[in-house]
Amino acid sequence: MPSFEEELTGIIRKQPSDLYILPHDRYYQLSLAIKGTLSPFKQVTYDYGQRFISYLKYCANMAVSEHRRPQLGAFKFNYSHQKINLRLSSVGDYQGRESLVIRFIYPLNELNFNFLVPNQWRILQEYRHQRGLILFAGPMGAGKTTTMYQLAQQLIPKQIVLTIEDPVEIDHPDFIQLQVNELAGMDYESLLKLGLRHRPDVFIIGEIRDSQTAAMAIQAALSGHLVLGTIHARNAYGVVARLQQLGIDSYYLKQGLTAVSYQRLIPLVNGEQAILCDLLDRHQFSNLLSGIKQGGVSDDWTKSLQQAVENGKITENTARQYRQG
Repeated sequence: MPSFEEELTGIIRKQPSDLYILPHDRYYQLSLAIKGTLSPFKQVTYDYGQRFISYLKYCANMAVSEHRRPQLGAFKFNYSHQKINLRLSSVGDYQGRESLVIRFIYPLNELNFNFLVPNQWRILQEYRHQRGLILFAGPMGAGKTTTMYQLAQQLIPKQIVLTIEDPVEIDHPDFIQLQVNELAGMDYESLLKLGLRHRPDVFIIGEIRDSQTAAMAIQAALSGHLVLGTIHARNAYGVVARLQQLGIDSYYLKQGLTAVSYQRLIPLVNGEQAILCDLLDRHQFSNLLSGIKQGGVSDDWTKSLQQAVENGKITENTARQYRQG
């Protein structure tokens, strides 16, 4: 069997987004998520699987002897002159059998940053120059952080970019990167207050998940900053409803919110993936807040999928799968 370091190198060579190490009765199943598809990679003996998990937990400074309780960890792995960030999550089932999932976070790579509708990237860049709050929604693994970083890094070195994340996902030497540590009293709200005193031009907020963070993000946007952040919502119009649920008044939404981008990674017929966005601007927010639009995806989202089918970029089945966002 290869060494654990060689095993991990071979896995990263395939560029997966996630590695699943899952126990079965007599063996461990290693599966890889690559370009949105989860596939079996290999089966290893039960003993090897346990030792591989222990090695990874040790690298991530997790409690190696704890096999039942959930744990989180992280470490950097050197691969081909690059540092790959690994985020680990482990837990034991009711029989005490431990499973481990790893999220791989790769350095920014513009070669793999492409849009199903190329004009959408130009529109996002135009939004960036309007200041205010730009929010990104979409499921985990849709590339929201990468999109925000790609937008912000184009402003370097003329502007100062400060990020607040839990945890920091992508190392960027030109950004001021702060990490949430609630045990030390450093939550999103307190770090945003600190960030405002630090006088950056641009904020990146890893996730807006409570009313205090939402209010601080709007405050920063109204004070002239460009604020990029993610928020949980099932579609673009749902972002506005989510902010209202977090207590943001419609008046401040109209004043501070510049744009919303609901984002998915769409599998292409050539085996690659491309970003598709559902973009909303201030005019569309007004329609929603006035009751003219009830929610869901926009007409442009549906048209973009159909156009991609007609151009041979995606299959009809893929368009049907992503039609609702």
